[in-house]
Amino acid sequence: MESLEEFAQFIYKTKRNSLAIIPERSHAERIIDKLMTLLFGQGCSKNEFMITSCLDSVRKELCSLIKDCCKTDDAKAESMTNAFFDTLIPVYNLLLEDASFIEASDPATNSMDEVIITYPGFYAIAVHRFAHELYKLNIPYLPRLMSEYAHSRTGIDIHPGATIGSPFAIDHGTGVVIGETCIIGKEVKVYQGVTLGALAVEKSHASKKRHPTISDGVVLYAGCTILGGHTEIGHHSIIGGNVWLTTSVAPFSVVMNTARNRIQNSPLIDETIDWVI
Repeated sequence: MESLEEFAQFIYKTKRNSLAIIPERSHAERIIDKLMTLLFGQGCSKNEFMITSCLDSVRKELCSLIKDCCKTDDAKAESMTNAFFDTLIPVYNLLLEDASFIEASDPATNSMDEVIITYPGFYAIAVHRFAHELYKLNIPYLPRLMSEYAHSRTGIDIHPGATIGSPFAIDHGTGVVIGETCIIGKEVKVYQGVTLGALAVEKSHASKKRHPTISDGVVLYAGCTILGGHTEIGHHSIIGGNVWLTTSVAPFSVVMNTARNRIQNSPLIDETIDWVI
């Protein structure tokens, strides 16, 4: 390229034409920030007029994004926006159940407000519940942009297609991955580093159930990996840390890693220890 003008011309001519106008990440992030403030913040909750104003602002912005994402007309975009807003009260109630469950499960917290304001697990669950409703409306791009915003802020990666019951708890959360076709029941607790994934990453499996089913009351401890669309964890089971599972387990199972820790108090070490860093 001899000049910036030539480079610009090259990009303009070769840039792939999209069937839709993909929204800027910042637009999706702003929708999430406004929804979280609306439902749980103080900024627009001081009186009914301010709440109405906030709602109207979010509705208009979301409607514009849906119109662009779906490449549809005003009436269709308005209808889809209304359908999303019809879910806000049910979603809000689910999130209150989630926050209460986390608060009741975690001795390190003192109140639901602390959970709502400071816990990354709750934040990731909240964003997922918003994104999931948009996903069910078959709106492209926007649900994934929302989930990736939560991912970037919390280290928790939940595909918007995952079906998650309530109440649901993620504690600590960094490194948690929950795949698109995962189904999670009620009163499930997930700790950091848990992966609920697919056995194989193949495009031909896109329309199939690829991720596990986690039944009610299950506890998934740190670092466990559960893979496969036919894998089901029976209700009220406990899956220990660093366990690798690709087969189903019955209800009330306890699955533990068989690795053995050794504690030696003597300064004399009876075997060679190789440190490789």
